[in-house]
Amino acid sequence: MAKRLQAMGVAKYRNGFQVTLYPEILEEPLHWRKPQVVFVNSMSDLFHPKVPVAFVRRMFDVMARADKHVFQILTKRSKRLARFAQKPDPTASGLVEKLIDGGQCTSSCAAWHQDIGRRGRLPRTVQGLSTSPSGGAPSLYWPENVWMGVTVESNRYLERIDDLRRVDAPVRFLSLEPLLGPIPRLDLDGIDWVIVGGESGPGARPIKEEWVLDIQEQCRKQHAAFFFKQWGGVNKKKSGRLLKGRTWDDSPPLPAPIKAISNDRQVLLGF
Repeated sequence: MAKRLQAMGVAKYRNGFQVTLYPEILEEPLHWRKPQVVFVNSMSDLFHPKVPVAFVRRMFDVMARADKHVFQILTKRSKRLARFAQKPDPTASGLVEKLIDGGQCTSSCAAWHQDIGRRGRLPRTVQGLSTSPSGGAPSLYWPENVWMGVTVESNRYLERIDDLRRVDAPVRFLSLEPLLGPIPRLDLDGIDWVIVGGESGPGARPIKEEWVLDIQEQCRKQHAAFFFKQWGGVNKKKSGRLLKGRTWDDSPPLPAPIKAISNDRQVLLGF
Protein backbone atom coordinates (compact mmCIF):
# COMPACT_ATOMS: atom_id res chain seq x y z
CA MET A 1 0.00 0.00 0.00
CA ALA A 2 2.81 2.42 0.87
CA LYS A 3 4.45 1.78 -2.51
CA ARG A 4 1.16 2.33 -4.31
CA LEU A 5 0.51 5.63 -2.51
CA GLN A 6 4.08 6.72 -3.22
CA ALA A 7 3.60 5.97 -6.92
CA MET A 8 0.35 7.96 -6.89
CA GLY A 9 2.28 10.99 -5.64
CA VAL A 10 0.62 11.20 -2.22
CA ALA A 11 2.83 13.67 -0.36
CA LYS A 12 2.99 11.88 2.98
CA TYR A 13 4.23 8.70 1.30
CA ARG A 14 6.97 10.30 -0.78
CA ASN A 15 9.61 8.48 1.30
CA GLY A 16 8.05 5.05 0.91
CA PHE A 17 8.85 2.80 3.86
CA GLN A 18 11.24 5.25 5.51
CA VAL A 19 10.10 6.53 8.90
CA THR A 20 8.91 10.10 8.31
CA LEU A 21 7.49 12.28 11.09
CA TYR A 22 4.80 14.94 10.69
CA PRO A 23 4.73 16.80 14.03
CA GLU A 24 2.69 19.62 12.49
CA ILE A 25 -0.45 17.43 12.40
CA LEU A 26 -0.11 15.89 15.86
CA GLU A 27 -2.76 18.11 17.43
CA GLU A 28 -5.44 17.60 14.76
CA PRO A 29 -7.49 15.20 16.95
CA LEU A 30 -8.01 18.03 19.43
CA HIS A 31 -10.14 19.78 16.80
CA TRP A 32 -12.32 16.83 15.75
CA ARG A 33 -15.82 17.46 17.04
CA LYS A 34 -17.33 14.02 16.52
CA PRO A 35 -16.07 11.30 18.91
CA GLN A 36 -14.47 8.48 16.97
CA VAL A 37 -12.24 5.44 17.11
CA VAL A 38 -8.78 6.21 15.74
CA PHE A 39 -6.47 3.46 14.51
CA VAL A 40 -3.12 5.20 15.01
CA ASN A 41 -0.54 4.81 12.22
CA SER A 42 -2.27 1.96 10.41
CA MET A 43 0.66 1.47 8.02
CA SER A 44 3.51 2.18 10.40
CA ASP A 45 4.61 1.40 13.96
CA LEU A 46 4.74 3.99 16.73
CA PHE A 47 7.33 1.93 18.62
CA HIS A 48 9.70 1.57 15.66
CA PRO A 49 13.25 2.22 16.96
CA LYS A 50 13.62 5.22 14.63
CA VAL A 51 10.67 7.04 16.21
CA PRO A 52 12.19 9.33 18.89
CA VAL A 53 11.04 8.93 22.48
CA ALA A 54 10.09 12.61 22.59
CA PHE A 55 7.78 12.14 19.61
CA VAL A 56 6.08 9.13 21.22
CA ARG A 57 5.53 11.17 24.38
CA ARG A 58 4.02 14.06 22.41
CA MET A 59 1.59 11.68 20.74
CA PHE A 60 0.49 10.28 24.09
CA ASP A 61 0.05 13.79 25.44
CA VAL A 62 -2.25 14.69 22.54
CA MET A 63 -4.26 11.48 22.90
CA ALA A 64 -4.72 12.11 26.62
CA ARG A 65 -6.11 15.58 25.91
CA ALA A 66 -8.33 14.35 23.07
CA ASP A 67 -10.21 12.19 25.54
CA LYS A 68 -13.54 12.07 23.67
CA HIS A 69 -11.88 9.80 21.10
CA VAL A 70 -10.64 6.23 21.51
CA PHE A 71 -7.14 5.61 20.14
CA GLN A 72 -5.97 2.11 19.19
CA ILE A 73 -2.22 1.54 18.86
CA LEU A 74 -0.79 -1.66 17.39
CA THR A 75 2.88 -2.66 17.37
CA LYS A 76 5.19 -5.51 16.45
CA ARG A 77 8.01 -3.89 18.46
CA SER A 78 6.82 -5.30 21.77
CA LYS A 79 10.26 -5.22 23.41
CA ARG A 80 10.50 -1.47 22.99
CA LEU A 81 6.91 -1.12 24.14
CA ALA A 82 7.67 -3.10 27.30
CA ARG A 83 10.63 -0.85 28.13
CA PHE A 84 8.21 2.02 28.59
CA ALA A 85 6.55 0.03 31.39
CA GLN A 86 9.68 -0.90 33.34
CA LYS A 87 9.43 1.96 35.79
CA PRO A 88 9.02 2.35 39.55
CA ASP A 89 5.69 3.52 40.98
CA PRO A 90 6.04 7.34 40.87
CA THR A 91 3.93 7.71 44.02
CA ALA A 92 6.69 6.05 46.05
CA SER A 93 9.06 8.98 45.59
CA GLY A 94 6.49 11.75 45.20
CA LEU A 95 7.94 12.46 41.77
CA VAL A 96 4.58 13.27 40.22
CA GLU A 97 3.84 15.88 42.85
CA LYS A 98 7.28 17.43 42.33
CA LEU A 99 6.70 17.64 38.59
CA ILE A 100 3.32 19.30 39.04
CA ASP A 101 4.53 21.71 41.72
CA GLY A 102 7.50 22.63 39.56
CA GLY A 103 5.37 23.23 36.48
CA GLN A 104 7.23 20.54 34.53
CA CYS A 105 4.29 18.20 34.09
CA THR A 106 2.57 17.70 30.73
CA SER A 107 -1.20 17.88 30.49
CA SER A 108 -1.49 14.09 30.50
CA CYS A 109 0.67 13.89 33.62
CA ALA A 110 -1.80 16.20 35.34
CA ALA A 111 -4.67 14.14 33.95
CA TRP A 112 -3.12 11.12 35.66
CA HIS A 113 -4.18 12.55 39.02
CA GLN A 114 -7.76 12.98 37.84
CA ASP A 115 -7.74 9.46 36.42
CA ILE A 116 -6.93 7.75 39.73
CA GLY A 117 -10.49 7.98 40.99
CA ARG A 118 -11.95 6.55 37.79
CA ARG A 119 -9.57 3.58 37.72
CA GLY A 120 -9.96 2.80 41.40
CA ARG A 121 -6.24 2.03 41.50
CA LEU A 122 -2.90 3.65 40.80
CA PRO A 123 -1.47 3.13 37.31
CA ARG A 124 2.00 1.63 37.18
CA THR A 125 3.28 4.25 34.76
CA VAL A 126 2.95 7.98 34.26
CA GLN A 127 4.12 10.28 31.50
CA GLY A 128 6.60 12.87 32.74
CA LEU A 129 9.34 10.66 34.17
CA SER A 130 12.64 11.43 32.50
CA THR A 131 14.32 8.02 32.40
CA SER A 132 14.19 4.66 34.07
CA PRO A 133 16.82 3.74 36.68
CA SER A 134 18.67 1.83 33.97
CA GLY A 135 18.70 4.83 31.65
CA GLY A 136 16.04 3.41 29.32
CA ALA A 137 13.10 5.07 27.65
CA PRO A 138 10.80 7.41 29.58
CA SER A 139 7.63 5.96 31.02
CA LEU A 140 4.31 6.54 29.38
CA TYR A 141 0.96 7.12 30.99
CA TRP A 142 -1.87 5.19 29.32
CA PRO A 143 -5.09 7.22 29.59
CA GLU A 144 -8.45 5.45 29.63
CA ASN A 145 -8.98 6.26 25.95
CA VAL A 146 -5.76 4.70 24.62
CA TRP A 147 -5.90 0.97 23.82
CA MET A 148 -2.68 -0.97 23.22
CA GLY A 149 -2.19 -4.07 21.09
CA VAL A 150 0.47 -6.32 19.60
CA THR A 151 0.51 -8.34 16.39
CA VAL A 152 0.83 -12.11 16.80
CA GLU A 153 0.85 -13.90 13.44
CA SER A 154 1.74 -17.37 14.75
CA ASN A 155 3.14 -19.31 17.71
CA ARG A 156 6.53 -17.84 16.89
CA TYR A 157 5.51 -14.45 18.31
CA LEU A 158 3.70 -15.42 21.51
CA GLU A 159 6.29 -13.60 23.62
CA ARG A 160 4.80 -10.32 22.41
CA ILE A 161 1.73 -11.07 24.53
CA ASP A 162 3.88 -11.23 27.67
CA ASP A 163 5.38 -7.85 26.76
CA LEU A 164 1.91 -6.38 26.29
CA ARG A 165 0.79 -7.59 29.70
CA ARG A 166 3.46 -5.39 31.29
CA VAL A 167 1.79 -2.25 29.96
CA ASP A 168 -0.84 -0.46 32.03
CA ALA A 169 -3.20 0.15 29.12
CA PRO A 170 -6.91 0.12 30.03
CA VAL A 171 -7.58 -2.22 27.09
CA ARG A 172 -5.02 -4.70 25.79
CA PHE A 173 -5.69 -6.41 22.47
CA LEU A 174 -4.13 -8.87 20.04
CA SER A 175 -4.16 -8.66 16.26
CA LEU A 176 -3.79 -12.17 14.87
CA GLU A 177 -3.57 -10.83 11.35
CA PRO A 178 -2.33 -12.15 9.11
CA LEU A 179 -2.96 -15.45 10.89
CA LEU A 180 -0.32 -17.78 9.45
CA GLY A 181 -0.86 -20.92 11.51
CA PRO A 182 -2.75 -22.50 14.39
CA ILE A 183 -2.28 -21.09 17.90
CA PRO A 184 -3.62 -23.90 20.09
CA ARG A 185 -2.38 -22.57 23.44
CA LEU A 186 -3.28 -18.90 23.48
CA ASP A 187 -2.91 -17.45 26.97
CA LEU A 188 -5.38 -14.57 27.17
CA ASP A 189 -4.84 -13.65 30.80
CA GLY A 190 -4.99 -9.85 30.94
CA ILE A 191 -6.09 -9.60 27.30
CA ASP A 192 -9.42 -7.95 26.55
CA TRP A 193 -9.84 -8.33 22.80
CA VAL A 194 -8.66 -10.58 19.95
CA ILE A 195 -8.84 -9.60 16.27
CA VAL A 196 -8.36 -12.37 13.68
CA GLY A 197 -7.88 -12.00 9.94
CA GLY A 198 -6.29 -13.56 6.89
CA GLU A 199 -3.56 -12.12 4.71
CA SER A 200 -4.72 -10.29 1.58
CA GLY A 201 -3.23 -9.24 -1.73
CA PRO A 202 -1.02 -10.96 -4.31
CA GLY A 203 0.82 -13.95 -2.84
CA ALA A 204 -1.41 -14.04 0.24
CA ARG A 205 -0.77 -17.07 2.42
CA PRO A 206 -3.93 -19.07 3.17
CA ILE A 207 -5.81 -19.05 6.46
CA LYS A 208 -7.72 -22.14 7.63
CA GLU A 209 -11.17 -22.08 9.17
CA GLU A 210 -10.21 -24.55 11.89
CA TRP A 211 -7.51 -22.14 13.13
CA VAL A 212 -10.06 -19.34 13.44
CA LEU A 213 -12.69 -21.51 15.14
CA ASP A 214 -10.16 -22.77 17.67
CA ILE A 215 -9.11 -19.22 18.54
CA GLN A 216 -12.74 -18.17 18.81
CA GLU A 217 -13.39 -20.98 21.30
CA GLN A 218 -10.33 -20.01 23.33
CA CYS A 219 -11.66 -16.44 23.48
CA ARG A 220 -15.02 -17.71 24.70
CA LYS A 221 -13.45 -19.82 27.44
CA GLN A 222 -11.11 -17.03 28.57
CA HIS A 223 -13.67 -14.21 28.32
CA ALA A 224 -11.94 -12.15 25.62
CA ALA A 225 -13.96 -10.29 22.98
CA PHE A 226 -13.59 -11.83 19.49
CA PHE A 227 -13.55 -9.82 16.25
CA PHE A 228 -13.19 -11.58 12.88
CA LYS A 229 -11.96 -9.09 10.32
CA GLN A 230 -11.60 -10.98 7.03
CA TRP A 231 -10.66 -14.19 5.22
CA GLY A 232 -8.30 -12.23 2.99
CA GLY A 233 -6.80 -13.83 -0.08
CA VAL A 234 -6.16 -12.29 -3.49
CA ASN A 235 -9.69 -10.84 -3.56
CA LYS A 236 -10.57 -10.05 0.05
CA LYS A 237 -13.91 -8.46 -0.87
CA LYS A 238 -15.04 -11.67 -2.56
CA SER A 239 -13.77 -13.79 0.33
CA GLY A 240 -15.75 -11.67 2.77
CA ARG A 241 -15.74 -11.97 6.54
CA LEU A 242 -18.52 -14.40 7.41
CA LEU A 243 -17.67 -17.10 9.93
CA LYS A 244 -20.29 -19.77 10.57
CA GLY A 245 -22.71 -17.75 8.47
CA ARG A 246 -22.42 -14.43 10.30
CA THR A 247 -20.05 -11.59 11.19
CA TRP A 248 -18.30 -11.34 14.55
CA ASP A 249 -17.69 -7.77 15.69
CA ASP A 250 -17.32 -8.03 19.46
CA SER A 251 -15.12 -5.46 21.17
CA PRO A 252 -14.53 -4.04 24.65
CA PRO A 253 -17.10 -1.42 25.73
CA LEU A 254 -16.87 1.93 23.97
CA PRO A 255 -17.84 5.37 25.32
CA ALA A 256 -21.54 6.10 24.77
CA PRO A 257 -21.13 8.55 21.82
CA ILE A 258 -19.22 5.90 19.84
CA LYS A 259 -21.57 3.11 18.80
CA ALA A 260 -19.26 0.61 17.10
CA ILE A 261 -15.80 -0.01 15.68
CA SER A 262 -15.73 0.17 11.90
CA ASN A 263 -13.98 -2.66 10.08
CA ASP A 264 -12.18 -0.24 7.79
CA ARG A 265 -11.60 2.81 10.01
CA GLN A 266 -8.00 3.97 9.64
CA VAL A 267 -6.64 7.35 10.69
CA LEU A 268 -2.98 8.30 10.49
CA LEU A 269 -1.66 10.39 13.35
CA GLY A 270 1.71 12.05 13.23
CA PHE A 271 3.65 9.93 10.70
